[in-house]
Amino acid sequence: MFDRRILLTSVAGLFSFAGFRWLRATPAEAAEKFEIEKTDAEWRAQLTPQQYEILRKEGTERPWSSPLLKEHRKGIFACAGCDLPLFSSDTKFESGTGWPSFYQPLENAVGTTSDRSFGMVRTEVHCRRCGGHLGHVFDDGPKPTGLRYCMDGLALVFHPATPSAT
Repeated sequence: MFDRRILLTSVAGLFSFAGFRWLRATPAEAAEKFEIEKTDAEWRAQLTPQQYEILRKEGTERPWSSPLLKEHRKGIFACAGCDLPLFSSDTKFESGTGWPSFYQPLENAVGTTSDRSFGMVRTEVHCRRCGGHLGHVFDDGPKPTGLRYCMDGLALVFHPATPSAT
C-alpha cells in the first residue's frame, strides 16, 4: 500500500511538472525570426558564459552584481549580443531592485513575450534585432510611463555620450 501511494504521488508530480513546462512561454528566438541569427556555437564564441546564459538561455544575474547598476553618465545602453541601442541614460532610474532599471526603451528597440515560468505570468523583454533575453517589464515604474524595465546588466553594454565640441 505504501509503495502504491509513492508511485501515484510520483506520477502526479511528474504530470504537474510537465504541465508547468507546457505553460511556460517558448523562448523568443523560437517564436520569431530576427535580423541577426547565429548558431548556438557562434553565440557561445561571441559571448561570455554569463552573457550567454542570460541572453540565449533566459537566465538572470545576481541582484546588485552589475557594474551598470551604478552607471550614471550620459549615454546609450545597447544589447550585448548585437550592439543595438536599447535604452537612453535619460530614462534610467534607481528602482532599488538590484538591476538596472529604465522607464522606457528607445523606439523600435525591444520586443516582448509572455513568460509563464515560476508559476506566474510576466512580460519578458528581448532585443528586437537578435532576440537576446534582456529582462522583464513591470507596471510599477515612475512617470511618465509607469513602467519598470528591469534589465540584466550583463545583457547590456554602455556607450558613453561623446563630449560635445564647444
